[in-house]
Amino acid sequence: MAKQKSIYVCSACGFESPRWYGKCPNCEAWNTLEETLPALTAPALKPKEAKQRGGTGAEAVPIDQIEADHQLHQPTGMAEFDRVLGGGIVEGSLMLLGGEPGVGKSTLLLQICALLSRQGKRVLYISGEESARQIKLRARRLGALGTDILVLAENAMDAIEQKLEDIAPDYVMIDSIQTMYRPEMASAPGSVSQVRESASLLMRYAKTSGCAVFLVGHVTKEGAIAGPRILEHMVDVVLYFEGDYQREYRLLRAVKNRFGSVNELGIFEMTGEGMRPVEEASEALLSKRAKDASGSVVFCGMEGSRPVLVDVQALVCQSFYSSPKRTVNGMDQGRIALLLAVLEKRVGLRLYNQDVYLNVAGGLSLSEPAADLAICLAVASSLADRPLPMDLAAMGEVGLAGELRPIPQMERRIAECARLGFTRLLCPAGIAHVRVPKGITLLSVATLSEAIARMHSL
Repeated sequence: MAKQKSIYVCSACGFESPRWYGKCPNCEAWNTLEETLPALTAPALKPKEAKQRGGTGAEAVPIDQIEADHQLHQPTGMAEFDRVLGGGIVEGSLMLLGGEPGVGKSTLLLQICALLSRQGKRVLYISGEESARQIKLRARRLGALGTDILVLAENAMDAIEQKLEDIAPDYVMIDSIQTMYRPEMASAPGSVSQVRESASLLMRYAKTSGCAVFLVGHVTKEGAIAGPRILEHMVDVVLYFEGDYQREYRLLRAVKNRFGSVNELGIFEMTGEGMRPVEEASEALLSKRAKDASGSVVFCGMEGSRPVLVDVQALVCQSFYSSPKRTVNGMDQGRIALLLAVLEKRVGLRLYNQDVYLNVAGGLSLSEPAADLAICLAVASSLADRPLPMDLAAMGEVGLAGELRPIPQMERRIAECARLGFTRLLCPAGIAHVRVPKGITLLSVATLSEAIARMHSL
């Protein structure tokens, strides 16, 4: 028999080539061609029965006659998880959960399995990385042993497909998709073709049976989910679980959601008993705020529909380098360079010989322009070594001319500040139509220079 020749498949677009290229000729992405072996197709081999279904056999139905009046989202019982999904798990959906090793993906899914099982749902947890004994040890730590979770340690998709038809579960967890393989394919588990075909089989099963399927995905060193990019296009929901070993909080974000918003954020705390949802995120993020420290300003950001108060911190000190350092954590580096330039040009702060360090406490990332004013005030406060009042919060967008512009959802931000005891709010002028709760004083300013002057007078 002739030796099987390798082919190279682009993980971004699926382009196949007999030779390796540094840049994909089809999508022009760099370093995306991966070596794989094609399926065995020699004539001497005994033909196998087709593994693919011939279709669902469904008839075309007018859109007005489709029944969709029942509840779409099934709440899991974990409020933070349901918030990110848009209210719960949708029947027949295919979801992908990615995250770095050790962040808690398996722990979170096992807790979800326990909550669903307690609601009387049939849940199947399939692991290709751990044995059934290891899963039981984790379930004991999480307090999930009193449930009827079914556990299957298997990698072969043919065997898994048979078990799915026999058990007919309501929910399935696959941990992880990179360990699954189709036996009739010659490529190794985790390759482009194996991941694509395994996900296709699970997608067809979810859509035809109504069973909701969760896939756990490994991430590359760049932070993207490993495997072909088409994997994220196939699924209905893509979730990223973020965090590191130095921080106690884990952040769950949706970067794709066909059934809800992609702006929601779920916050969890890693404990010895598993992931604990943090429903009062503002109180948790401000609980360890330093008192009477310069360079600390409270900002109210919007994470989807929820306002969250965060501590924006800045440290400005004399530089001893020819090029001052600019270290940013949790914010866009380009945006920070723009704001520092505005502070020098429009306000007159001398930062050209100062090292500037900026951080968002708690591990959150700020991407909305509404945080501009808080960042500028934090830098000015640290440069002057002048602490701001503990009951002051700031928010507003800064333009290149130094003007302050209004921001959206101002009423919700003000209400959250009032709930946590902030009585003074430095904000852009021109929001007189906004309803202000009793006890809140709005310090309206039109320019960044006026905001810095008002800060020094407090």
